[in-house]
Amino acid sequence: YMYKTDITPTRWIVYDIFGNVGWIAYYVVLVKCFAEKPEFMQYWGLAAVAVLAIIPALLMLVGLVELISERIQKLDYILPKARVYRGFGALSLGGITGAAVALIGIVYALIVGAGEDICYLYIMLAGGVLCAVFAGLCFKRYKKMPEALGREFKIIWN
Repeated sequence: YMYKTDITPTRWIVYDIFGNVGWIAYYVVLVKCFAEKPEFMQYWGLAAVAVLAIIPALLMLVGLVELISERIQKLDYILPKARVYRGFGALSLGGITGAAVALIGIVYALIVGAGEDICYLYIMLAGGVLCAVFAGLCFKRYKKMPEALGREFKIIWN
């Protein structure tokens, strides 16, 4: 099946900007956690959160690689189901799980009293939320095309 979006170019750009801010912030802070080893990383639970945060980052990476591939091939508005899920689906899921991992880290930090040095976790939370919301908004706008139309497009596309 082929999926098509009716998103306007302006809305696409806005979603793209905010989504990019989200995953970039998430990645930058995650790298800084390991490179700078902030004070909160001395807590085993928060170090574990940082390690777990790699999984959502990998999901985001899958989505990013897919979206870059689509752009190179000049595919944006009409995509096969697999590409929609691999691109916007993986990016949305990465943002959701990234935000959840960061939130778990924040709660843990507040419980153990490490709450004064966790701005990185707040940035990861915000980045995950931005990524999830704006990739999710794109994802949600893709609708299944009528089968006959999708089949015609698929023949032309191949």
